[in-house]
Amino acid sequence: MAATKKAVLGPLVGAVDQGTSSTRFLVFNSKTAELLSHHQVEIKQEFPREGWVEQDPKEILNSVYECVEKTCEKLGQLNIDISNIKAIGVSNQRETTVVWDKLTGEPLYNAVVWLDLRTQSTVEILSKRIPGNNNFVKSKTGLPLSTYFSAVKLRWILDNVKKVQKAVKENRALFGTIDSWLIWSLTGGVNGGVHCTDVTNASRTMLFNIHSLEWDKELCEFFGIPMQILPNVRSSSEIYGLMKISHSLKAGALEGVPISGCLGDQSAALVGQMCFQDGQAKNTYGTGCFLLCNTGRKCVFSEHGLLTTVAYKLGRDKPVFYALEGSVAIAGAVTRWLRDNLGIIKTSEEIEKLAKEVGTSYGCYFVPAFSGLYAPYWDPSARGIICGLTQFTNKCHIAFAALEAVCFQTREILDAMNRDCGIPLSHLQVDGGMTSNKILMQLQADILYIPVVKPSMPETTALGAAMAAGAAEGVGVWSLEPEDLSAVTMERFEPQINAEESEIRYSTWKKAVMKSMGWVTTQSPESGDPSIFCSLPLGFFIVSSMVMLIASRYISGIQ
Repeated sequence: MAATKKAVLGPLVGAVDQGTSSTRFLVFNSKTAELLSHHQVEIKQEFPREGWVEQDPKEILNSVYECVEKTCEKLGQLNIDISNIKAIGVSNQRETTVVWDKLTGEPLYNAVVWLDLRTQSTVEILSKRIPGNNNFVKSKTGLPLSTYFSAVKLRWILDNVKKVQKAVKENRALFGTIDSWLIWSLTGGVNGGVHCTDVTNASRTMLFNIHSLEWDKELCEFFGIPMQILPNVRSSSEIYGLMKISHSLKAGALEGVPISGCLGDQSAALVGQMCFQDGQAKNTYGTGCFLLCNTGRKCVFSEHGLLTTVAYKLGRDKPVFYALEGSVAIAGAVTRWLRDNLGIIKTSEEIEKLAKEVGTSYGCYFVPAFSGLYAPYWDPSARGIICGLTQFTNKCHIAFAALEAVCFQTREILDAMNRDCGIPLSHLQVDGGMTSNKILMQLQADILYIPVVKPSMPETTALGAAMAAGAAEGVGVWSLEPEDLSAVTMERFEPQINAEESEIRYSTWKKAVMKSMGWVTTQSPESGDPSIFCSLPLGFFIVSSMVMLIASRYISGIQ
């Protein structure tokens, strides 16, 4: 019997999309941008103490191997020849900090996730050392001093993990964000793995000068970071190294395929949404919510609580582009919290069904400040609250309020963006996992009072990484010239309420936000002292009790 003929689709490009909640590997046709196949694996988050968020770097790496293997199997079932995969791009959760041993390839501590708050007292100590008239950290990095970014996480690890201290002394330690850990591992690890990052990820560490595009000696000295552990900084689109499959993969055909694209997830989404012009913006709804506006080749510094960041640099000899960013810590994570912590829903998709049952929050407002408030407030002392509860409130109203919270937070960062840019956005381009929720998308249009435009293929983060990889010099299978970019079909959501109602709901939300701020009045010790609970404010226990009450009321009672 003759062998089944493999489909010929022209050059293909793979993309690793490693997010906070899950890992995916996706394969695209470089000529049409069509998504051919993918596989997804959910990633565990560990919460060892109040405010701490960690992940296992080995689990993350193994999830990448699994996704690559399963996607290649699916392509085989579709009669698609995986030897046509000509390049691989990497997109990743940013800021999350990993330190590993370059001789053994083993992580020396769990990855400290971008949401983690353990470094708050470090931030307060460091902020006192910055002169009021010369915030050199912000002027060099575009970032406020915050628990969000890698430098303070790395400082905590260096101060508290003896294995890391020993490895640094013995010149065995390597630091990286998730992209660096993956690229080093996928290009051979201990057998010649490439230790690098790209400009977008480097710009989120608070150690990188976004003007000179180099690690900054003054910043490294300020944070006490030894420069020898830092990765080499490269552009977002060039060949970093070749795949070396040391893992027992069936996907052996990817051996020798160049890894040639690397972008932090939000920059990748900006590229995937084809926001290449000054003033174009996109909002991604993932674990958090991130609004980026391309500001071209100039750094624009915000007066309204936004970040200045590197958008992309698509080639060694290509210019760097910058962006203004509004960052919201909790978006999709609120759905996961309702599922895993309160048990109100069994799957993330159920939230849309619950919200649809009532069509309103009935005056209930949910501020999910689990990790403090990010843009535009930057208040690490804020904590989550649910307010406006009555005896009539049920789990459907809380589900609706959770979706509204995502939309209200987007409105806040969009307002800040409009004030900084001076030209209000006429519509909002959106992407990310939550955009499949039609209730959320309609709510977003109503609360912003502008149309929301969603691509029919929502995997724009992975698409951006694939585009960067396929366009790299030496690969050249994906053209980024405007005339060659594939037209994307869009779904459009128009506002369906009047402007006055939209403003009333928004002003009530702002009132709820004010009530969430300044909640934590005593910082818990970072050293992990068991007396941590003795230092927590009474409010913590009140909120905990309230949550337990809600849980018992709505899980056991109203079904």
